[in-house]
Amino acid sequence: MYFFLILFFISLCGIILMIGRKMMFVNFKEVAHLGKFKLEPISLNEIKIVTIKKAKKYGYIILIITLRASIKTSHFVKSNYGKAKTKIKSRINNSKLIHRNKEHKEKEVSHFLKMISDYKRRVKYIKHKIREEEGLE
Repeated sequence: MYFFLILFFISLCGIILMIGRKMMFVNFKEVAHLGKFKLEPISLNEIKIVTIKKAKKYGYIILIITLRASIKTSHFVKSNYGKAKTKIKSRINNSKLIHRNKEHKEKEVSHFLKMISDYKRRVKYIKHKIREEEGLE
């Protein structure tokens, strides 16, 4: 609390000193009289040229910034991909080990799926025999 009060009074004294010095110059008439300022309107062509130059400059800067950001992020992803991959694999293996240790009953495969897999196996065996007989392998 006291710190802010001290800062306030120091800045107040500084402002008073600046205004006092200006008032001394005005009292002694040391201020130079410069006269009127003439403001000329700027033509639209000059405004157009300046805005185009600034737009090109800022467009180039934005392009460079976005390219640098994309290159840095892609490098970061590529460098950390291997680390993340190994961590994920180790966590998956750990979770599989935990589930194996719990000794829960395995669900039986349905009778329909067993019949389909047996049928596929037989068809594959028959195709293999036909290819051997025809000499296509």
